[in-house]
Amino acid sequence: MQLPQWLARFNRHVTNPIQRLWAGWAPTMGILHHVGRRSGKSYRTPLTVFTTRDGVAVLLTYGPDRDWLKNLTAAGSGTLRRHGRSLPVTNPRVMSKAEAAPHVTGWMRPLFTLLPFEQAVLLTSGDATGP
Repeated sequence: MQLPQWLARFNRHVTNPIQRLWAGWAPTMGILHHVGRRSGKSYRTPLTVFTTRDGVAVLLTYGPDRDWLKNLTAAGSGTLRRHGRSLPVTNPRVMSKAEAAPHVTGWMRPLFTLLPFEQAVLLTSGDATGP
């Protein structure tokens, strides 16, 4: 299942600006800092993230044709603000949810497997780089 594109547009212009106020601190969320692959502009995209052994997983609720994912793939890296700390993220790997599920750890693992989305991206994270 994929959510409709009109909802993605609504979220980009209405919901995301509100979520950016707290998503870097919320336990189930993070803010991905990435750079536009053509514009060079800096972006901050709130995402629901799931902890993995070596980083995070993100369900692709609108499918893999997302600007944040294209930007991250083109640059090879970005920064994820999570739990009030910034972590470098690299190595974006798009795969099926079934392939990603064994990597998810922690209390949100059952939720990851239950959500009705088909694809996910795994990101490898490094050590904390400060606030």
